[in-house]
Amino acid sequence: MSSLSWNQHLIALPILVPLICGALLIMINESRHQLKFFINLVSVMLQFAIAVSLMKLTDTGIWEGNIGIYLAANWSAPFGIALAADRLSALMLLLTSIMGGAALLYSAMRWSRIGVHFHSLFQFLLMGINGAFLTHDLFNLFVFFEVMLAASYGLVLHGYNTTRIRAGMQYIAINLAASLLFLIGVALIYASTGTLNMSDLAGRLAGVQGEDLFLLKIGVAILAIAFLTKSAMWPLGFWLPTTYSAASPPVAAMLVLMTKVGAYVVLRLWLLVFSNEAGEAAGFGYQALLWGGMATILFGAAGMLSSEGLGRMAGYGAIVSSGTLLAVVGYGQASVVTAGLYYLLGSTLAMAAFVLLIELIERIRKPGASILALTMEAFAVDETPEETAGVGIPGALAFLGLAFAACALIIAGMPPLSGFIAKFTIFHALLNPDTPAISITMTTWILIALIVFSGLTAIIALMRFGVRTFWASGAITAPKLHVTEVASITLLLALCIALTLKAGPMFDYLERTGQDLHRPAHYIEKIRSAPVVPGVVQPGEMP
Repeated sequence: MSSLSWNQHLIALPILVPLICGALLIMINESRHQLKFFINLVSVMLQFAIAVSLMKLTDTGIWEGNIGIYLAANWSAPFGIALAADRLSALMLLLTSIMGGAALLYSAMRWSRIGVHFHSLFQFLLMGINGAFLTHDLFNLFVFFEVMLAASYGLVLHGYNTTRIRAGMQYIAINLAASLLFLIGVALIYASTGTLNMSDLAGRLAGVQGEDLFLLKIGVAILAIAFLTKSAMWPLGFWLPTTYSAASPPVAAMLVLMTKVGAYVVLRLWLLVFSNEAGEAAGFGYQALLWGGMATILFGAAGMLSSEGLGRMAGYGAIVSSGTLLAVVGYGQASVVTAGLYYLLGSTLAMAAFVLLIELIERIRKPGASILALTMEAFAVDETPEETAGVGIPGALAFLGLAFAACALIIAGMPPLSGFIAKFTIFHALLNPDTPAISITMTTWILIALIVFSGLTAIIALMRFGVRTFWASGAITAPKLHVTEVASITLLLALCIALTLKAGPMFDYLERTGQDLHRPAHYIEKIRSAPVVPGVVQPGEMP
C-alpha cells in the first residue's frame, strides 16, 4: 500500500470538521447570529454526509472486513492511536449528526442567541462525541470524553439562571469525579497489560493471570464506574433528572445522546475485550451489567410514575432507556444486542423530540394555572350543558397534541410505532436463544417483566400529564411556535416513523452489526495488521 486511500481519510473528518468549525466560530462576533448559525448548520450537514459515506463504506465490502482503519501520525497499533470505523460507529455518527441538526434547528430563534459561544461549544461537543465513537484507544477515549464534557459544562450553564447554575454545578462535580476514576482505571489497566489499544488489550487478555489479572479487574471495575455514571446506571444516575429539567431544550436533547455514549463504550469494550476468547477474564462483569441494568429500569420507572414535571419525567425516561441497553449488553446474546441497537435508535430520537417538546407545551398554560386547577377543570361536569357546537383546534395545539402522543407511544413501547417493535423484538430474542446452550432462566422473565412494567408506568405518567394539560378546557391558549422549532421535532418523529416502516432493512443492517460485535477475533486481527504508509519513520527506528 503506497498511500492511504482517499476514503480512509473520511474516518478522521468527523473529528476535524467540528474542531475547525468550532475554532472558526470563536473568531466571529457574537452579534452575527445568522452567520454563525449558517456555518454551524453547514458543519452538521457535512458531518451527516460523511456519516452516510462511512455507513456505505463499512457495509458494502469496499473496505476489507468492512472495517476502516486510520493510524494517527502513521504509527502502527498498538504504539500509535488508531481510529476505527465499522457499522456500529458509522451508525452512531449518523445518529449524532441527526441529533445535532435537530437541536441546532430548535435553538436558531432563541437559545443560540442567549449567552456567548453557543455555536463553538456545540461544535466541540460534536467533536468529542464523534471522537468517542471512532477512537480505539482508551487514553484517547479519555481525551474525547473530556472534550465532550468540557463543552457540555458550558452548554448546560448556557442562558443561566439560579436553577440551571445549581444543576450545572452538580453535573460538573459528578463528571469531574468520574473523570478522575477514568484516569485511575486506565492507569491500572496499563500497569497490568502494558497496552491501552482496545484490540491489543483483547488479544493479550488470555495470557494475563494471577496478580496482573486481579489488578486488571480492579482497573476495569473503576473504569466501568466512570462509564456507568455517564450512562446513568442506578445508583450512579441520580444527577440526570435534575440536569435534564434544568438544561435548555436543545442542550437537554444532546444530553440524551451523551447518555448513550457511555452505553456505547460499555457495549464496544465488553463485547470486544471480555469475549469467550479472553481466558480467565471471559464474561467478566456481564452479570453486574445485567442486574445493574434491571435495577436502573426499576428506578427509572418509579421515578417517572412519581414525577409531576415533564423535565424530570424525561430524565427518568432516559434512565429507563439506558438501563434497558445495559441489561441487553449484560445478557450477552447476539440477537438481543441487535434488538437493543434498534431500541437505542428509536428511544434516543423519541426522547430527544420529547425534551424539545417540553418548552412548547409549557407555553400553552395560562400564567398562574396550577396543576390541581387544570385537573379539576379537566374533569368538571356541566350539569346544564349548552347546545354543542364544533370548535376549531388551533394548528399549534394540534401539532403539540399529536407530537406528545407520538412521543408517549414510542417511549412507552405501545403499538404501532418503533418503541413497540423494539420491545417486542427484545422479548422475541430473549425467549428464542441463539444457541441451545443459552437457556431461559428466571432472570430472563424478570427482565421481560421489568421492561413491561416500565412501559406501563411510562404510559400512566404521560397520560396523566396529557389529560391535565390538553384536556383542561379554558385553561390553555394556542402558543406561538417558530418554524424551526416545529421542524426539529417533526424531523425526529418522522425518523421514528421511518424506523417503523423500514424495520426490516434496519434490522438486517443491525443484525450484521451485532454479528460483527460478536466476532472479536476478526476485529482484533484487522486493527493489529493495519499497514502504515511506507517511507515514514516508525517509533523505535532511526531516521
